Amino acid sequence: MTEAILLVGGQGSRLRPLTSHTPKPLLPVAGVPFLAHQLARAAAAGVTRVVFATSYLAGLFEPHFGDGARFGLRLEYETEAEPLGTGGAIRNAARRLRCGPGEPVLVFNGDILSGLDIAALREGHRASGAAVTLHLTRVPDPRAFGLVPTDADGRVLAFLEKPGSPEQIVTDQINAGCYVFTRSVIDRIPVGRAVSVERETFPGLLASGVPVRGVVDDTYWLDLGTPAAFVKGSADLVRGIVSSPALPGPVGDALVLPGARVHPGAALGGGTVVGEGAEIADGSVVEGSVVLPGALIGAGARVRRSVIGRHAVVGTDATLDAVVVGDGAEVGAGNELPSGVRVGCGVRLAPEAVRLSAAPTPCAAPSPFTLSGVPHASSAVPRTRSA
Repeated sequence: MTEAILLVGGQGSRLRPLTSHTPKPLLPVAGVPFLAHQLARAAAAGVTRVVFATSYLAGLFEPHFGDGARFGLRLEYETEAEPLGTGGAIRNAARRLRCGPGEPVLVFNGDILSGLDIAALREGHRASGAAVTLHLTRVPDPRAFGLVPTDADGRVLAFLEKPGSPEQIVTDQINAGCYVFTRSVIDRIPVGRAVSVERETFPGLLASGVPVRGVVDDTYWLDLGTPAAFVKGSADLVRGIVSSPALPGPVGDALVLPGARVHPGAALGGGTVVGEGAEIADGSVVEGSVVLPGALIGAGARVRRSVIGRHAVVGTDATLDAVVVGDGAEVGAGNELPSGVRVGCGVRLAPEAVRLSAAPTPCAAPSPFTLSGVPHASSAVPRTRSA
């Protein structure tokens, strides 16, 4: 029996407004809640029981996944009354574990998409005698991450905070968000308070001379914490760049889920996903985007690298590039939204309210400017009143 803990308590603030009503791990990625991909890969690696460490919108997880039978798993749920950090969440969830003190326990961050060989990581941990084994990955620019240098044998030498200058970048290896703990190490984490494994648990083990092992793996890895990464991860799964047993259809340029309607005159590509009940109208082009259930893309719209929320509307001839549209929002016809724009849930954006090119229709003449109800000529300057 192999047990695992899934850390799914974060608020997903970098993905707002998508996470206003839905926890990040439950957002649809390539047509299914992201955790479905993690659970399917864990089951394929021989994991039999998973404990969800929940906090934010905790009550939504069990209705989605139940007892885990459809994944061939036994699922349990443990909720933090208050945020406890990574270490505190692991310790809190450990009360649901059944394995002995010398057994390995896998721990996954609930927002990481990777091609890691989970079974090999676990078996390597068993053979090494390490207290903890970390999955490490290399990134071109590690400044946004904590650094984890290792020696030639894979023994972790230090856990370094985000580097503030080029001189502090001593490695391109970072913590990739998957660990194997020997159960007895988890049981030594303090109970009932916030604990960070990165800042407290792991450095404490090194200071005590306890072996911590790092395994550098160069397969696919992506943190789905930003809108751009969320869209990329979904598209990469659809196109087969990274594989998942939970993908609900064949790999290809687009994935159209049952109940969605795509006009024959529309064009889909780049790993686009069209959710259940969504509609893509004639002449629209949707490239590398996620269209969530019930959304509508109007005729002639251009949507690229964007996320369109549940039951949201993108009007005719609108153009969106790397935009997030919240649930139930409406982007009126003719709008041109540039990269980085986020439209909040339920917001109504009037037709042609935002344009990067010249408006196709002239603006109406404004009403004369008035001051205290008296028409004010454009050449006049209002007087200031002295004290």
